[in-house]
Amino acid sequence: MSFNLSNLVALTGVILAAEFIVGCKPASVFSGGTGGGPPVFRVVAVESRVQAIAEMVPLVGTLAANESIEVKSEAEGVIQRIGFEEGANVAAGTLLVALDTTKLAASLREMEATLELSRANLDRAKQLLSDKLISQQDFDQTSASFNVNQSGVELRRRMLKDTEIFAPFAGTIGARQVSPGQVISKATILTTLVDLSVMKVEVTVPERFLGQIVLGQAIQFSVDAFPSTLFTGTVSFISPELDSGTRTALVKARVANSEGLLRAGMFVKLDLSIRLKESALVIPEPALSSDGDRYSVFVVGPQTNAVLRPIILGIRLAGKAEVVSGLTAGDWVVVEGVKKIFLGASLQLPPASAAAAYNR
Repeated sequence: MSFNLSNLVALTGVILAAEFIVGCKPASVFSGGTGGGPPVFRVVAVESRVQAIAEMVPLVGTLAANESIEVKSEAEGVIQRIGFEEGANVAAGTLLVALDTTKLAASLREMEATLELSRANLDRAKQLLSDKLISQQDFDQTSASFNVNQSGVELRRRMLKDTEIFAPFAGTIGARQVSPGQVISKATILTTLVDLSVMKVEVTVPERFLGQIVLGQAIQFSVDAFPSTLFTGTVSFISPELDSGTRTALVKARVANSEGLLRAGMFVKLDLSIRLKESALVIPEPALSSDGDRYSVFVVGPQTNAVLRPIILGIRLAGKAEVVSGLTAGDWVVVEGVKKIFLGASLQLPPASAAAAYNR
C-alpha cells in the first residue's frame, strides 16, 4: 500500500490535532483513572449551617455631644477675670468669667439705703393708721413704695450675681472668644462648653424599618478617624413623627465616650440590625447561581457528583445568604468551581482547610 503526498499531509494534521487536544487538557479536570474514565473536577464545597443572623441596614448619621452650649452672659459689662483655659475639663459650678461689679455694687448700696428709709416710713405709717391719724390711702401709698424699693434691691442683687458666669454642667471648654477688659453684651459668645462623656448618634431611618427598631436596641458604628474600631451604642430615642418630605424618622443612640475618641460633628457609618433570626440556614454567597430572580446552587451528591438545587433566598448578608427553601442543614454546596461544572459532573474535594475562609 502506498501513500501519495496529499494523504501524508492529511495524516500529519490529524496527529498534530490529537497532540494539541491532549496537551491542552484543563488543570481542573482529572482523569477518572488509568482506564480513561470520566473527567473529575476539583471544587471547594462547604457545609450549609444553621446559625443566628440579623438583617443589617446600612445608614449614615452624625455624632452630637450629650450637652453643648454657647456660653454667654446675662449681664453687660467689662470682663474682669477669665477663669478657664481653652480645651480644659471643668466641673459643674466652675467660675468661667467674672465681670466688673463696681457700678452694680454702688447701685445696690443706694437701693438698699432707699429700702431702709421705706421700711422706716412704713413702720411709722402703721402706727399712724392705728391711731387714725392718716387715711388708708396714705398708708397704701407708703406700703407700695416699700414694696417697689424691696423689688429694686432684689433685682440689683440678681444683676450683681449675673456678673459671674459658671459652668452649668461638667464638660470640656472650647476656644476662648473674649479677653480681659473687653466690653461685652448679652449676645457676646464667650466660649463653648460640651459634655463628651456620652455621645449621641443621630440618624434618620426610613419609615419601612421603624417597626423593627426598639428602645434599648444595640447598634454598632464606625467613624473615619478610627476606621478599624467599632463603637457600640444603645437606641435611646425614636421620633414620634416622620419628616413629611423624606418619610424618615430621627433615631438617637447613646454611646459611652470614656476614652474621649469621639467628637461632636463626626460622620458616622453604621449597620442597623432590624431583624434577628435565631436559627437560619446560611450558605456563602459565592455558591449562588442566578437566572433573573431565580437562584440555584450545586450540591455535592451521594456519588460525589454535582446536583443542581433550585433555592429560595431570605435575608442577604455581607458574603452570605439565608436559604429558606431548597436545602437542608448539612448539605455540601460548591463555592469554588461553580462556573465550570455541570449537572452530574464528578467532583473532587480538597482538604477541609481549603474551605476555612468560608466558615468564618
